[in-house]
Amino acid sequence: MSTQSTRPQRTHATGKINVKTYEPAPYDEPGDGPALVEIHVVEDFSGDIRGEGVATFLQTTIGDDEASFVGVERVAGSVGGRSGTFVLQDQGTVKDAVVSGDWFVVPGSATGDLEGLRGEGGFKAALGQSADITLDYWFE
Repeated sequence: MSTQSTRPQRTHATGKINVKTYEPAPYDEPGDGPALVEIHVVEDFSGDIRGEGVATFLQTTIGDDEASFVGVERVAGSVGGRSGTFVLQDQGTVKDAVVSGDWFVVPGSATGDLEGLRGEGGFKAALGQSADITLDYWFE
């Protein structure tokens, strides 16, 4: 009897993100309660993931130094030597001047040589600095 796993082989990727543009636009600022902000970001990926990402985040600001956000980002570039595009779905927080979060590759979003890409990982950075990133990925 074989105990061979059907789980795809995963590759651990690491790298950095450098934010090129950061454009926040408040869209709901009540007199009482947290503000809601839409943020458009363009960033460069380097390391095991190379390319450019374009993202929109929706953020809830809680006080002066805390926030919660969700977002989607299309990355155009390469992963593991394969080129194409893919979409990341993000969720995270900002607290004590540190931004951190988790992301996953949206199933079915990859194009080109990246078709079938899946993965999950995260990011962490001091606010305003480049982020350290990880992505454990595989191909279906």
